[in-house]
Amino acid sequence: MYKRQISGVLLLDKPPGLTSSAVLLKVKRWYHAEKAGHTGTLDPLATGLLPICLGEATKFSQGLLDSGKAYQAVVKLGETTATGDAEGEILTIRAVDVSRDRVQQALTSLLGNICQIPPMYSAVKYRGRPLYAYAREGKQVERAPRKVRIESLRLDNIEEQEIKITIHCSKGTYVRVLAEDLGKLLGCGAHLKMLRRTEVGPFRLNQALTLPQLEAMNMEQRDASLLPVDCLVQALPEIVLEDENCRNFLRGNAISQEMRPICGIARIYNMKQRFIGLGEITAEGKIKPKRLLSVCKAQ
Repeated sequence: MYKRQISGVLLLDKPPGLTSSAVLLKVKRWYHAEKAGHTGTLDPLATGLLPICLGEATKFSQGLLDSGKAYQAVVKLGETTATGDAEGEILTIRAVDVSRDRVQQALTSLLGNICQIPPMYSAVKYRGRPLYAYAREGKQVERAPRKVRIESLRLDNIEEQEIKITIHCSKGTYVRVLAEDLGKLLGCGAHLKMLRRTEVGPFRLNQALTLPQLEAMNMEQRDASLLPVDCLVQALPEIVLEDENCRNFLRGNAISQEMRPICGIARIYNMKQRFIGLGEITAEGKIKPKRLLSVCKAQ
């Protein structure tokens, strides 16, 4: 199969039952893309927003990996499972007798900076192997707690033994662990029954395409569905370089240019408003190349 040097960001609505890697391979094949990567794994059980970076966009994906996320979740009370979600074997069953006020209090206690221990059924690496490989062998591995931040937990509905919640949280948050912690606080145990990611950084689920929609498109339509590479860095300040400065910048040289007071990282454009990469502004006011588009460097 021929490979294309296509670049951009695809917002995809991941279906249940597929790993994020399997979805990525499908997208890469349909675009005939030379290079591709996703920005934050979703478990096979989970659905929702999965931004996929093609080509040059992979160079600028770190900000999206580090950004906050939002989810809609259904938590099943009264049952714990081996995996913390609906895919695992049921370990315990307990009676459930909780009020809305008690659930709200438990959710409130989980807000802010908390520590989570990554579940054994996760892709976190230990000695070069994912934890789930050890779990499938019946082995337990000691895991260091990780700090995450829960920005908000909204109780949307309580129906029989299930509660629906909307979560805004930092990167690295395991909603399965959050569901288990909620069950412990309520004294009845719980597991994650459903998870749907609705936000990743500035992107929203209503912008995303489904796999069937993407598969039905021709190549021209697929290309048109991609967001530009610089959509990943819109939160950074913008600097437009004059022609001579742009040429020197693309050669790897730090340049000087009059601009408003600024320090840190900025997205850089040429006079035609074409994105050429990121620059680092020094305390002395110089702009140093930090990460450039290969197509621009080659010019």
